[in-house]
Amino acid sequence: MDTIYAEATPPGRGGVSVVRLSGPEARVIGEAIAGPLPEARRAELRLLKDSELIDRGLVIRFDEGASFTREPVVEFHLHGAPVIVRRLEAALRNRGARLAEAGEFTRRALLNGSLALSEVEALSDLLSAESEAQRQQAMKIVSGELTRWTGMLRDRLIRAGALIEASLDFADEEVPEEVPAEVFELLAQVRRDIKVAIAGYPAAERLRAGFEVAIVGPPNAGKSSLLNRIAQRELALVSEVAGTTRDVIELHTELGGLAVTFLDTAGLRETSDMVEGMGVERALARATAADMRIHLSEDGKPVSDLYRDGDLVLQTKADLGGAGISAATGAGVREMLDEIRIHLAGQVAGAGLVTRQRQAHALADAAAILDVSPDQPAELLAEAVRSASYRVGEVVGRIAPDDYLDEIFSRFCIGK
Repeated sequence: MDTIYAEATPPGRGGVSVVRLSGPEARVIGEAIAGPLPEARRAELRLLKDSELIDRGLVIRFDEGASFTREPVVEFHLHGAPVIVRRLEAALRNRGARLAEAGEFTRRALLNGSLALSEVEALSDLLSAESEAQRQQAMKIVSGELTRWTGMLRDRLIRAGALIEASLDFADEEVPEEVPAEVFELLAQVRRDIKVAIAGYPAAERLRAGFEVAIVGPPNAGKSSLLNRIAQRELALVSEVAGTTRDVIELHTELGGLAVTFLDTAGLRETSDMVEGMGVERALARATAADMRIHLSEDGKPVSDLYRDGDLVLQTKADLGGAGISAATGAGVREMLDEIRIHLAGQVAGAGLVTRQRQAHALADAAAILDVSPDQPAELLAEAVRSASYRVGEVVGRIAPDDYLDEIFSRFCIGK
């Protein structure tokens, strides 16, 4: 196993830069640069040297089994100058360490049993979280709530399996041969809990992925002006010339703790301009796929082909004497955002701990396997319980196919 290193703080100038070293030779390499290392988990000031003095900084040692990767780890807390980091990294390479790949520290934590697969997935979500709701959702999984919940399910299945095995092993003795009724009560409880968890998956997945709200309408309806008002800056080009917006302009923001992307789309109309026509096609596609649409027009009529229940239909340019909202003055915009927030919050009200399709599929398989009859032979019941327990374990599984892990860790940064 190689000893790896990477800068754990964002590259560039800052108050402090942290370089992390992990692997079997971490302690030897650390002592070669910093001298005798401090006691485990205690930070001490050291002179960091190669052939010359590199820096003076804090050094922290983590012993094998007591670090994030469960490998020996040494951290160097340096002054936040890129040249210092580069010089220390050169010293680490000279002593046999290599630069870590993206997500390699977390991959080692998974392979060494420090994290479950579900916790790695949630850590990826946490690093990319754009809203408070996404942060809270990810932290629940990272902190082990899903692991504990599936552990409770497996405990029930283990109890049921033990009762079934007892009926098999002692069928010729004093223990009754019939499978106890408690077995079927336990299996029914597990299936009910799984049903509730799967029902909350769509909402949890939407919360994790975030929402898209498309602003649609004819040219010059005020779509770009409304986007700029929401952004509180000049994000989209505004002009009285019809067809100014050709592509979809995105505004990523947080609304009531939810991650929401507002889409400014091209004005919907028939056009002979090829480029504008492509923009209209793209606008229709993105608006159709969006979670919600804001229909803007001067007459307050929706785009009929795009309208869905829950969409907002608003009359614009109230500053010119009409009803409805005004992007120019902000009239009605706050009320519009509140209505959008309430609508989207309702869509994630039942969000649970299951946030990935593979988790939902594993639970659905387990529930299907446990759809048993009291008339089935005890041997078949025992096999069903074992198979279901395995599928429940896959929800938080500590192993996964390499291609799936590669896809997950490709989204991690180097140093994590």
